[in-house]
Amino acid sequence: MILEVQGLTRHFGGIKALDGVDFRLGQGELAGIIGPNGSGKTTLFNVITGIYRPDNGSVLMGEEDITGLPAHQVTRRGIARTFQNIRLFRDLSVMDNVRIAHHRHIRYGPADVLLRTCAFYREERRTQEQMEEFLSIFSLQDRGKELAKNLPYGDQRKVEIARALASHPKVLLLDEPAAGMNPSEVGTLMEFILRVRERFSLTVLLIEHQMRLVMGICERLIVMDFGQVIARGLPSEIRRDQTVIEAYLGTAIEGTLRNKSGKR
Repeated sequence: MILEVQGLTRHFGGIKALDGVDFRLGQGELAGIIGPNGSGKTTLFNVITGIYRPDNGSVLMGEEDITGLPAHQVTRRGIARTFQNIRLFRDLSVMDNVRIAHHRHIRYGPADVLLRTCAFYREERRTQEQMEEFLSIFSLQDRGKELAKNLPYGDQRKVEIARALASHPKVLLLDEPAAGMNPSEVGTLMEFILRVRERFSLTVLLIEHQMRLVMGICERLIVMDFGQVIARGLPSEIRRDQTVIEAYLGTAIEGTLRNKSGKR
């Protein structure tokens, strides 16, 4: 297992945003988290990545307990993420947005910068080549000098994923990567996620409401409702799970739909 969550609990006043959440991710796995709005999915990501501290429970990265570490330390352990609402540096270029995530991997020191040593120029060339490679994966290599705010919405999503990759993660968390995308963009995104997982040997966990995406690429699904995991399994199993159907539709609505179907 590369990532393991054990009994995570997080309360906001009287609200149980997370209530004993458990799951495990294997190396190279591509899994999805689904559930109604307010079921605790993003809170789970925030706890894993150090934005929130859990009230109880633990997060393990391999054999290391990373529970409660600040976000930058979690990133150093090899976990990167994107956000539900795009969080780019809007007034910086696309290239600079990606370079920012790579800063801890730069191999020169302050003296090299001041003296403009050979090591400085060598490392700058290496960094530039790597950032161009990340952008080329998303067909953004010709837009590196553009301001992030001037890109179409779908391309801004791609830049955010490219920036996450620039931190060289082992686990990539994607929070609703297809939000606001049209069907064509969703199809392209599915191909990107599969390609990125394979190319960088990543473990990928994504939150998504687009059933076409999660059913199309995820190898396993985790379903949450009211802060708890209510089901887990293959997409084909989750699609038929009665508890999941009720969580999304509600028992009363489901019964109405069945009655209408029977009348037909």
